[in-house]
Amino acid sequence: MAFALEGFDLDQFVQDTLAEDLGEGLPGGGVDVTSESVIPAGARFSGVMDTRDAIHVAGLPVAEAFFRALDPDMTIEILVEEGASVPAGTDLMRLEGNARAMLTAERSALNTVQHLSGIATMVAGYVAAMDNPDCTLLDTRKTIPGLRHLEKYAVRMGGGSNHRMGLWDAAMIKDNHVLVAGSVGEAVRRAVEAGVKDIICEVDRIDQIEPALEAGATRLLLDNMEPPVLHEAVALVAGRVPTEASGGINLDTIRAKAATGVDYVSVGRLTQSAPAADIGLDFTPL
Repeated sequence: MAFALEGFDLDQFVQDTLAEDLGEGLPGGGVDVTSESVIPAGARFSGVMDTRDAIHVAGLPVAEAFFRALDPDMTIEILVEEGASVPAGTDLMRLEGNARAMLTAERSALNTVQHLSGIATMVAGYVAAMDNPDCTLLDTRKTIPGLRHLEKYAVRMGGGSNHRMGLWDAAMIKDNHVLVAGSVGEAVRRAVEAGVKDIICEVDRIDQIEPALEAGATRLLLDNMEPPVLHEAVALVAGRVPTEASGGINLDTIRAKAATGVDYVSVGRLTQSAPAADIGLDFTPL
Protein backbone atom coordinates (compact mmCIF):
# COMPACT_ATOMS: atom_id res chain seq x y z
CA MET A 1 0.00 0.00 0.00
CA ALA A 2 1.41 3.40 -0.99
CA PHE A 3 2.42 5.80 1.76
CA ALA A 4 -0.19 8.56 2.06
CA LEU A 5 -1.01 11.27 4.57
CA GLU A 6 -4.12 13.41 4.24
CA GLY A 7 -3.11 16.89 3.12
CA PHE A 8 0.48 15.87 2.30
CA ASP A 9 1.81 15.55 -1.25
CA LEU A 10 4.67 13.06 -1.06
CA ASP A 11 5.71 13.46 -4.68
CA GLN A 12 5.88 17.24 -4.37
CA PHE A 13 7.83 16.99 -1.10
CA VAL A 14 10.38 14.68 -2.70
CA GLN A 15 10.66 16.88 -5.79
CA ASP A 16 11.12 20.08 -3.75
CA THR A 17 13.64 18.52 -1.37
CA LEU A 18 15.79 17.09 -4.14
CA ALA A 19 15.57 20.36 -6.06
CA GLU A 20 16.85 22.22 -2.99
CA ASP A 21 19.82 19.85 -2.63
CA LEU A 22 20.60 19.97 -6.35
CA GLY A 23 20.33 23.75 -6.54
CA GLU A 24 17.76 23.72 -9.30
CA GLY A 25 17.15 27.21 -10.69
CA LEU A 26 20.49 28.54 -9.43
CA PRO A 27 23.48 29.36 -11.66
CA GLY A 28 25.30 26.07 -12.25
CA GLY A 29 22.65 24.17 -10.30
CA GLY A 30 20.54 21.16 -11.13
CA VAL A 31 23.33 18.62 -10.91
CA ASP A 32 25.15 16.44 -8.35
CA VAL A 33 28.62 17.51 -9.48
CA THR A 34 30.42 14.99 -7.26
CA SER A 35 28.53 11.88 -8.34
CA GLU A 36 28.41 12.84 -12.02
CA SER A 37 32.13 13.58 -12.16
CA VAL A 38 33.32 10.58 -10.13
CA ILE A 39 30.77 7.78 -10.64
CA PRO A 40 30.23 6.19 -14.10
CA ALA A 41 26.66 6.59 -15.36
CA GLY A 42 26.06 2.84 -15.48
CA ALA A 43 27.63 1.96 -12.11
CA ARG A 44 25.45 0.05 -9.65
CA PHE A 45 25.50 -0.12 -5.87
CA SER A 46 23.88 -2.21 -3.20
CA GLY A 47 23.22 -0.47 0.08
CA VAL A 48 22.05 -1.07 3.63
CA MET A 49 20.47 1.58 5.85
CA ASP A 50 20.95 0.82 9.53
CA THR A 51 20.50 2.53 12.87
CA ARG A 52 23.31 3.13 15.34
CA ASP A 53 20.77 4.08 18.04
CA ALA A 54 17.88 2.22 19.62
CA ILE A 55 14.90 3.90 17.97
CA HIS A 56 11.24 3.89 17.13
CA VAL A 57 11.18 3.84 13.34
CA ALA A 58 9.48 6.49 11.21
CA GLY A 59 9.95 7.69 7.65
CA LEU A 60 11.22 4.67 5.72
CA PRO A 61 8.50 4.91 3.00
CA VAL A 62 9.47 8.55 2.47
CA ALA A 63 13.11 7.55 2.11
CA GLU A 64 12.09 4.94 -0.44
CA ALA A 65 10.30 7.64 -2.44
CA PHE A 66 13.52 9.68 -2.71
CA PHE A 67 15.42 6.76 -4.20
CA ARG A 68 12.62 5.76 -6.59
CA ALA A 69 12.31 9.35 -7.83
CA LEU A 70 15.84 9.06 -9.27
CA ASP A 71 15.82 5.36 -10.17
CA PRO A 72 12.29 3.97 -10.62
CA ASP A 73 13.71 0.47 -11.18
CA MET A 74 15.70 0.39 -7.94
CA THR A 75 15.17 -2.73 -5.82
CA ILE A 76 14.20 -1.63 -2.33
CA GLU A 77 13.32 -3.82 0.65
CA ILE A 78 12.04 -2.18 3.83
CA LEU A 79 13.01 -4.50 6.66
CA VAL A 80 11.06 -3.12 9.65
CA GLU A 81 7.57 -1.74 10.15
CA GLU A 82 6.86 1.91 10.82
CA GLY A 83 6.54 2.53 14.54
CA ALA A 84 8.60 -0.52 15.45
CA SER A 85 10.99 -0.32 18.39
CA VAL A 86 14.39 -1.66 17.28
CA PRO A 87 17.80 -1.91 18.98
CA ALA A 88 21.00 -0.27 17.80
CA GLY A 89 22.55 -2.13 14.89
CA THR A 90 19.26 -3.01 13.22
CA ASP A 91 19.15 -3.00 9.42
CA LEU A 92 16.22 -0.88 8.23
CA MET A 93 16.36 -1.01 4.43
CA ARG A 94 18.23 -2.77 1.62
CA LEU A 95 18.70 -1.21 -1.82
CA GLU A 96 20.15 -2.14 -5.17
CA GLY A 97 20.27 0.11 -8.21
CA ASN A 98 21.96 2.97 -10.01
CA ALA A 99 24.89 4.27 -7.97
CA ARG A 100 24.49 7.92 -8.95
CA ALA A 101 20.81 7.85 -7.99
CA MET A 102 21.61 6.34 -4.59
CA LEU A 103 24.29 8.90 -3.82
CA THR A 104 22.18 11.86 -4.94
CA ALA A 105 19.14 10.78 -2.90
CA GLU A 106 21.11 9.56 0.12
CA ARG A 107 21.20 12.74 2.22
CA SER A 108 17.56 13.69 1.66
CA ALA A 109 16.47 10.15 2.53
CA LEU A 110 18.65 9.96 5.64
CA ASN A 111 17.73 13.44 6.87
CA THR A 112 14.06 12.49 6.74
CA VAL A 113 14.40 9.15 8.52
CA GLN A 114 16.78 10.56 11.13
CA HIS A 115 14.44 13.44 11.94
CA LEU A 116 11.19 11.48 11.99
CA SER A 117 12.67 8.54 13.91
CA GLY A 118 14.14 11.02 16.40
CA ILE A 119 10.66 12.42 17.01
CA ALA A 120 9.06 8.98 17.30
CA THR A 121 11.75 7.89 19.73
CA MET A 122 11.34 10.94 21.96
CA VAL A 123 7.55 10.48 21.94
CA ALA A 124 7.92 6.85 23.01
CA GLY A 125 10.15 7.98 25.87
CA TYR A 126 7.50 10.44 27.06
CA VAL A 127 4.73 7.85 26.80
CA ALA A 128 6.82 5.46 28.91
CA ALA A 129 7.62 8.15 31.48
CA MET A 130 3.93 9.15 31.69
CA ASP A 131 3.02 5.51 32.38
CA ASN A 132 -0.71 6.26 32.30
CA PRO A 133 -3.04 4.54 29.81
CA ASP A 134 -5.88 6.87 30.84
CA CYS A 135 -4.00 9.98 29.66
CA THR A 136 -3.10 10.77 26.04
CA LEU A 137 0.16 12.43 25.01
CA LEU A 138 -0.34 15.20 22.43
CA ASP A 139 1.97 17.20 20.21
CA THR A 140 1.50 20.91 19.39
CA ARG A 141 1.85 23.25 16.39
CA LYS A 142 5.53 23.82 17.25
CA THR A 143 6.69 22.19 14.03
CA ILE A 144 9.23 23.05 11.34
CA PRO A 145 7.45 24.95 8.54
CA GLY A 146 6.60 22.60 5.69
CA LEU A 147 7.12 19.44 7.77
CA ARG A 148 4.03 19.46 9.98
CA HIS A 149 2.28 16.48 8.39
CA LEU A 150 5.42 14.36 8.54
CA GLU A 151 6.32 15.40 12.07
CA LYS A 152 2.83 14.72 13.37
CA TYR A 153 2.92 11.36 11.58
CA ALA A 154 6.14 10.60 13.48
CA VAL A 155 4.39 11.47 16.74
CA ARG A 156 1.80 8.80 16.00
CA MET A 157 4.54 6.29 15.18
CA GLY A 158 5.98 6.89 18.64
CA GLY A 159 2.68 6.22 20.39
CA GLY A 160 1.41 9.78 20.81
CA SER A 161 -1.59 11.54 19.30
CA ASN A 162 -2.05 14.78 17.41
CA HIS A 163 -3.44 18.04 18.73
CA ARG A 164 -4.75 20.50 16.13
CA MET A 165 -3.27 20.10 12.67
CA GLY A 166 -3.43 23.85 12.19
CA LEU A 167 -5.41 27.01 12.71
CA TRP A 168 -8.42 25.67 10.85
CA ASP A 169 -9.61 22.55 12.68
CA ALA A 170 -10.36 23.94 16.16
CA ALA A 171 -10.36 27.26 17.96
CA MET A 172 -7.57 27.68 20.50
CA ILE A 173 -8.28 30.67 22.72
CA LYS A 174 -5.10 31.84 24.41
CA ASP A 175 -4.10 34.81 26.53
CA ASN A 176 -3.71 37.23 23.62
CA HIS A 177 -7.19 36.41 22.33
CA VAL A 178 -8.56 36.96 25.84
CA LEU A 179 -6.67 40.26 26.06
CA VAL A 180 -8.47 41.59 22.99
CA ALA A 181 -11.88 40.10 23.87
CA GLY A 182 -11.71 41.38 27.43
CA SER A 183 -12.30 38.11 29.28
CA VAL A 184 -12.18 34.34 28.90
CA GLY A 185 -15.95 34.14 28.82
CA GLU A 186 -16.30 36.80 26.14
CA ALA A 187 -13.63 35.20 23.94
CA VAL A 188 -15.36 31.82 24.13
CA ARG A 189 -18.76 33.39 23.54
CA ARG A 190 -17.53 35.00 20.33
CA ALA A 191 -16.23 31.66 19.05
CA VAL A 192 -19.56 30.02 19.86
CA GLU A 193 -21.48 32.74 18.06
CA ALA A 194 -19.22 32.30 15.04
CA GLY A 195 -20.35 28.68 14.83
CA VAL A 196 -17.02 27.10 15.79
CA LYS A 197 -17.62 23.49 16.82
CA ASP A 198 -14.43 22.70 18.77
CA ILE A 199 -13.33 25.42 21.16
CA ILE A 200 -10.24 24.84 23.28
CA CYS A 201 -9.77 27.52 25.91
CA GLU A 202 -6.51 28.09 27.76
CA VAL A 203 -6.86 28.96 31.43
CA ASP A 204 -4.04 29.62 33.86
CA ARG A 205 -6.18 30.33 36.93
CA ILE A 206 -8.87 28.35 38.68
CA ASP A 207 -11.28 31.31 38.57
CA GLN A 208 -11.27 31.24 34.76
CA ILE A 209 -12.69 27.72 34.55
CA GLU A 210 -16.38 28.39 35.21
CA PRO A 211 -16.63 31.40 32.88
CA ALA A 212 -15.02 29.38 30.07
CA LEU A 213 -17.36 26.43 30.59
CA GLU A 214 -20.47 28.57 30.95
CA ALA A 215 -19.65 30.34 27.67
CA GLY A 216 -19.35 27.04 25.79
CA ALA A 217 -15.71 25.87 25.75
CA THR A 218 -15.46 22.24 24.64
CA ARG A 219 -11.99 21.58 26.11
CA LEU A 220 -9.87 23.32 28.72
CA LEU A 221 -6.11 23.71 28.41
CA LEU A 222 -4.78 24.03 31.94
CA ASP A 223 -1.62 26.04 31.41
CA ASN A 224 1.46 25.90 33.65
CA MET A 225 -0.38 24.48 36.64
CA GLU A 226 1.43 22.36 39.21
CA PRO A 227 -0.08 18.97 40.17
CA PRO A 228 -2.02 20.18 43.25
CA VAL A 229 -3.66 22.93 41.18
CA LEU A 230 -4.34 20.50 38.33
CA HIS A 231 -6.08 18.18 40.82
CA GLU A 232 -8.27 21.07 41.93
CA ALA A 233 -9.02 22.09 38.35
CA VAL A 234 -9.96 18.56 37.26
CA ALA A 235 -12.26 18.21 40.27
CA LEU A 236 -13.95 21.50 39.44
CA VAL A 237 -14.47 20.57 35.79
CA ALA A 238 -15.92 17.25 36.98
CA GLY A 239 -15.90 15.62 33.55
CA ARG A 240 -17.96 18.29 31.81
CA VAL A 241 -15.29 18.70 29.12
CA PRO A 242 -11.91 17.07 28.47
CA THR A 243 -8.94 18.66 30.20
CA GLU A 244 -5.37 19.10 28.98
CA ALA A 245 -2.25 19.89 30.98
CA SER A 246 0.34 22.00 29.17
CA GLY A 247 3.48 23.90 30.08
CA GLY A 248 6.42 22.87 32.25
CA ILE A 249 6.14 19.25 31.18
CA ASN A 250 9.28 17.18 30.77
CA LEU A 251 10.37 13.61 31.46
CA ASP A 252 10.66 14.38 35.18
CA THR A 253 7.23 16.02 35.58
CA ILE A 254 4.96 14.28 33.09
CA ARG A 255 3.97 11.34 35.29
CA ALA A 256 2.81 13.51 38.20
CA LYS A 257 0.88 15.86 35.93
CA ALA A 258 -0.81 13.01 34.04
CA ALA A 259 -1.77 11.40 37.36
CA THR A 260 -3.93 14.40 38.29
CA GLY A 261 -6.79 13.07 36.16
CA VAL A 262 -6.34 15.23 33.07
CA ASP A 263 -7.34 13.60 29.79
CA TYR A 264 -4.39 14.94 27.80
CA VAL A 265 -0.86 16.19 28.29
CA SER A 266 0.66 18.27 25.46
CA VAL A 267 4.40 18.72 24.93
CA GLY A 268 5.85 21.12 22.36
CA ARG A 269 9.37 19.71 22.43
CA LEU A 270 8.23 16.46 20.82
CA THR A 271 8.42 18.15 17.44
CA GLN A 272 10.32 21.30 18.34
CA SER A 273 13.54 19.83 19.68
CA ALA A 274 13.75 16.07 19.23
CA PRO A 275 17.35 15.05 18.43
CA ALA A 276 17.98 13.27 15.14
CA ALA A 277 18.51 9.52 15.33
CA ASP A 278 21.92 8.22 14.26
CA ILE A 279 21.11 6.33 11.06
CA GLY A 280 23.57 5.56 8.27
CA LEU A 281 23.68 4.10 4.78
CA ASP A 282 26.60 2.00 3.56
CA PHE A 283 27.12 1.16 -0.13
CA THR A 284 28.92 -1.64 -1.91
CA PRO A 285 29.80 -1.46 -5.66
CA LEU A 286 28.33 -4.28 -7.75
